[in-house]
Amino acid sequence: MERNHHLHRQLANLRQSFFDQGYLDEQFIQLEELQDDANPNFVEEVVTLFYKDSARLIHSIDQALEKHPLDFAKLDSYMHQFKGSSSSIGAKKVKIECTQFGEYCRAGNVEGRCKRTFQQLKREYAVLRKKLEAYFQFVRQIGPIETASRPN
Repeated sequence: MERNHHLHRQLANLRQSFFDQGYLDEQFIQLEELQDDANPNFVEEVVTLFYKDSARLIHSIDQALEKHPLDFAKLDSYMHQFKGSSSSIGAKKVKIECTQFGEYCRAGNVEGRCKRTFQQLKREYAVLRKKLEAYFQFVRQIGPIETASRPN
């Protein structure tokens, strides 16, 4: 019993670190609040859909950035979709990079800041994905934290 309590404490600390480090925001908690006994994997399923959607959008943006002349309206549309998808799971750092990318593209600053920001967005996305995959693997091993709780 003590070991199980210790593991749940580790899981709670890991989860809290996502908020402390700015990877997740309040929206993730709202997703957790929708999870119940009838749908115990709800959050993981929503995040998995986010991964699929994000992979498609990243690929589309990569392709659009290779075309000349650049279609700023298309880039902005893809990024708007990515930002909405990121917001839906509370992916705070990814959402911030999406906003920056959109601003740079609307300003026509593609070669410099826009492309660098997209590279940073892909890095933030990869880090978040790795962290959340490890978190959900841990949840599957030991069972969920009792209730969704607000970050400190």
